[in-house]
Amino acid sequence: MIRQGIYIALAAPATVYVGVCVAMFLCQRSLMYFPQPRAVTAANSTLLLPVPGVELTITVRPHSGPKAIIYFGGNGEDVSASLAGFSQAFPDHALYLLHYRGYGGSSGNPSEQANSSDAMALFRSVYAKHADVAVIGRSLGSGVAIRLARESPISHLILVTPFNSIEEIAAAQYPYVPVRWLLLDRYESWKYAPAVKAPTTIIAARNDEVIPRASTEKLLARFHPGIASMTVIDGVGHNDIGTKSEYLRTIQAALQ
Repeated sequence: MIRQGIYIALAAPATVYVGVCVAMFLCQRSLMYFPQPRAVTAANSTLLLPVPGVELTITVRPHSGPKAIIYFGGNGEDVSASLAGFSQAFPDHALYLLHYRGYGGSSGNPSEQANSSDAMALFRSVYAKHADVAVIGRSLGSGVAIRLARESPISHLILVTPFNSIEEIAAAQYPYVPVRWLLLDRYESWKYAPAVKAPTTIIAARNDEVIPRASTEKLLARFHPGIASMTVIDGVGHNDIGTKSEYLRTIQAALQ
């Protein structure tokens, strides 16, 4: 009876732990992606891009000429909110800001594979019109951007508050969960960095409370020498880095 009681006492917390792991596995994408509505809805600022099975919404500022910027935002970002600032900062560039699946009117559900394939579809569409395409990825979008940069002839890569991998970030946030075995979308930026040939600018926030500096520096070290450089912006954190004038000035300097 004593032995049976011990087994029951041990089984109860084990069952709870397994249940928590199963729940996190099933709900993990709702913990990673936070779709936002689109603030800019004018027809002349909207491009609809059909891809197999879904239709993507792209917030745009059309501009003729060879230069274009593609922007991939964070996991809880309405990328259309950046249209006005980018339009003023980059008057000689066409702008294409991707709303991931489920965001801003795009149909479907987001995932790493979907975001990657959608990024490639958008790049091909933009590259057919513009020979000089720079790519900006912020936070989660840095993982989308760097994978695209490995596979595409982009002119410049800008990574804002990037990480080495989502797996590392998630493991630190949930230390008692076997993240390595449960995670579906890993965004292993470290894997793609060595193959990037485009000049790369990394922009970090001095007070980033989401992405540890060590993670960003590990990613920086994965690029071949001379490819990537890093600028750290003082007085801002992960979510408000875009409010600092130095943010856009750093991107402008990189694209000159």
